[in-house]
Amino acid sequence: MERKPIAIAVRMVITGALAGTLAACGGGGSGDSTTAGTSSGTSVGAVSGFGSVYVNGTRFATSGSVDSDDGVEREDQLEKGMILKVEGDWDDGGEGRADRISYDDTLRGPISGMSWDDLARTGTLTLLGQSIALDGKTVFRGATPAEIAANPQSYRVRVSAWRLDDGSFQASFVGARTIGQDFDDDNEVEIEGVVASLDTSAQTFTINGFPVNYTSAVGDDGFSLDDLADGLAVEVEGRLEGGTLIAEEIDDEDDWFSDDDDDVEITGSIYDHDAARRQFSVNGVAVQITGGTEFDDLREGSLADALFVKVEGDFRDGILVAGKIEGRESDAELDGRVESIDLTNETLMVSGVRVQLTANTLIDDDDNDDDRRSRVQDIQSLQVGDYLEIEGRQRSADGGSLEALSIEREDDDEDNDFELEARLAAVGSGSITLMNLEILLNDYSVAGAQVGNDIDVKYRQTSGGQYELTKDVELDDDDS
Repeated sequence: MERKPIAIAVRMVITGALAGTLAACGGGGSGDSTTAGTSSGTSVGAVSGFGSVYVNGTRFATSGSVDSDDGVEREDQLEKGMILKVEGDWDDGGEGRADRISYDDTLRGPISGMSWDDLARTGTLTLLGQSIALDGKTVFRGATPAEIAANPQSYRVRVSAWRLDDGSFQASFVGARTIGQDFDDDNEVEIEGVVASLDTSAQTFTINGFPVNYTSAVGDDGFSLDDLADGLAVEVEGRLEGGTLIAEEIDDEDDWFSDDDDDVEITGSIYDHDAARRQFSVNGVAVQITGGTEFDDLREGSLADALFVKVEGDFRDGILVAGKIEGRESDAELDGRVESIDLTNETLMVSGVRVQLTANTLIDDDDNDDDRRSRVQDIQSLQVGDYLEIEGRQRSADGGSLEALSIEREDDDEDNDFELEARLAAVGSGSITLMNLEILLNDYSVAGAQVGNDIDVKYRQTSGGQYELTKDVELDDDDS
């Protein structure tokens, strides 16, 4: 997908409006909150739990209704991983009230191909000519990723995804139906992207190479087809005929925020990053960094295209002036068995590693779990002895723990070994330490590994309760 038109437009808007925006925002502060510690505006992020709805670490009380053009009208139709727009109020304690919740499919249609590595839990899904990255944090419903990859042409899917820097997508949610089973929507397919090769005479264009014919289309939500232009981001819904999308409805890409939003937050992958101008985009939103921007779990110098972040700030004149940018990229992984559970503090001990749960933690199962549970039920469902795959962020303030971003329960581990990918904290004569966990060398090699390196270790628990390596230590590619 061509990104240059959007990048140019973003920079023109920022150049023309930044001075007034900064004046209105007080240099990019926290915004005009209703009271100290309270925000009022719009929060955009993926659902991490229910009982009401958890988005961006806040439990939003809701009315139960959802605004959507894609057949999702009630809260009980939502799924974990679906990306929502929540308008309302929230506080620093993680409690909020949703005045309005909106959902829109990013892509919908028949799958043309899919790859999936069950061990690495990564893959790629292709539909309507679009490439969609999959990983361990992608929530699947209707079929497991292994089932879909075994016979992809038998399924059609609805996808909720983040846009990436190269025009592809990173899936947050994939809902599958076998061919012949439709979603509750009037249109068979939906695609989102940037218009290219527009031919107003033939009434055709392409989105990332996929052909669209709009001879029978109408503009949706006040959009005029006369406004179609190369470089414009649009959503198109319709039907497939011979490899062409016959458009029924076309709308310009959803505006996540309105100019009167005092406080906003959005999670997503960075693209069009411009370090010199201190600018980037997230899911179509232009972000400006200022001298008042705070950084959490990352440095400004580490910002880059494809990095997953949460941005909080003020939205003025089409620009999100960042008050705070928080890193949301996993930097550690653990495959292990639950040894103890502290429900009061929401912590687990998993194969010697302390795991902290938060309101952002996505808890899911490996068996195409279609049961709808509340977040409390999610946590209570975890049992001592469960084998878990955990992705998260390393914390050092408490002596070394793993803040879980996603937890997936596996049926079991075939060889009863554990695996940890994390930063090496110490190397002794007979042991190494990661995440406050000491692992005996057991005659295995740690050659080349230095403190601060990201390493991959395989280990097990001995009959005496200690932990020991079962394989030579491997360095991450970046530290090799």
